[in-house]
Amino acid sequence: METFLSLLVGVGLSAACGFRVFVPLLVVGIASRTGHLRLSAGFEWLGSEVALIAFAVATALEVAGYYLPWVDNFLDTLASPAAVIAGTLLTAALAADMSPFLKWTLAVIAGGGAAGLVQGVTVITRGASSAGTGGLANPILATAELGGSLVTAILSIVMPMLVILLIGGLLSFAGWKLFE
Repeated sequence: METFLSLLVGVGLSAACGFRVFVPLLVVGIASRTGHLRLSAGFEWLGSEVALIAFAVATALEVAGYYLPWVDNFLDTLASPAAVIAGTLLTAALAADMSPFLKWTLAVIAGGGAAGLVQGVTVITRGASSAGTGGLANPILATAELGGSLVTAILSIVMPMLVILLIGGLLSFAGWKLFE
């Protein structure tokens, strides 16, 4: 049961990477450092002082960049593969007590997949917003995505089952609207 819950936490955090790449990494680092989250062997560095400083600076730069018109669309180009990588890393960091093959297979498919799906929805939404408003509504989206990433990351640690249901609902709604 603990392995299943750790995978749910990892997938939830991966989904948060789809909103913002570095916010979940910073949350995981802080949670690890304060003892609220146990990382798999070899991933303890996520809670190191150097990693926390790097994640905090990267988070500040990422958040600021999304408030600049048209820079946000450029960042989406970079963030798409970065979100998949971060999502894969976070799922692997939390998947304990399993073979490396299974850990990385689940991390790539579930973690990278969740991050990629959420990132894809944000890219489509931002593109539609840029086309429809000339980028004027993008700061509102940036705020919503930041909040989504922060709330999803924290809730993934505290209530992982709820996050999986919420992300599933969000993706179902987005798919329904896309094909409507």
